[in-house]
Amino acid sequence: MSSIYDTTELSNKIRMPWFGYGTYKSSGKELIEGVKFALSLGYRLIDTAEMYGNEEEIGKAIKESGIPRKEIFITSKVWNTNQGYETTLKSFNNSLKRLDVDYLDLYLIHWPVSGKYIETWKALERLYKDGKVRAIGVSNFLIHHLQSVMDKCEIVPMVNQIEFHPHLVQWDLLNFCKNNKIQLEAWSPLMRGRINEIPEIVEIAKKYNKTPAQIVLRWDLQHEVVTIPKSVHKERIKENANIFDFELSDSDMKIIDSLDQNKRYGADPNDF
Repeated sequence: MSSIYDTTELSNKIRMPWFGYGTYKSSGKELIEGVKFALSLGYRLIDTAEMYGNEEEIGKAIKESGIPRKEIFITSKVWNTNQGYETTLKSFNNSLKRLDVDYLDLYLIHWPVSGKYIETWKALERLYKDGKVRAIGVSNFLIHHLQSVMDKCEIVPMVNQIEFHPHLVQWDLLNFCKNNKIQLEAWSPLMRGRINEIPEIVEIAKKYNKTPAQIVLRWDLQHEVVTIPKSVHKERIKENANIFDFELSDSDMKIIDSLDQNKRYGADPNDF
């Protein structure tokens, strides 16, 4: 991976950017300007969700950017309270309207809500077969959730977006997804700023003349994990993307790997 334009091939042959722009807890004019700036730098994956409440701003930013729709990979997610077959179909259409687009590139189930995510997945399968979305996937699914979908449904999820960072690697899940051609994607890759407090990462950053954030984002990519850091600050958006001019050595990768504590900073998927 030597360019922000590099992509991974999903199981259905669709190309998805390795690197993208996260928008959780971002809104208003600040978000619109952030998305436009990111797109001007070469970001082509924009990640949002029904729950974020910012789809309209993202749609506006994409229109104002002047970049053709087909060049931008847009992801959204159905929220927990709208899971179920018919409600998911309705939620998807509402997301399209708010984003002011005709289709999505990727649509995800936000969390594995017990008793609902199978019917929700069947709705995603219908949307995919109807050509309304180019790829479908899940978010925050553990192995047993994925296995349940694979046992009871027709299509294997193409993407699984999870909390993934040096303190929470989830090796078994990472390997399961690779073995089943499910592309792993990282949310909260920078541990909500905590990576700046990890001595080993700070030392590695000095060695490469990079920031701790850049080191961790590069570590994601070298593990073949799509990553979507979030920021509305132009200097940080630019900094996050400046990770394609170096490569971490095997020994430095192993140092970061060794920091795994199986520690979550977000919710536990089994609580849903």
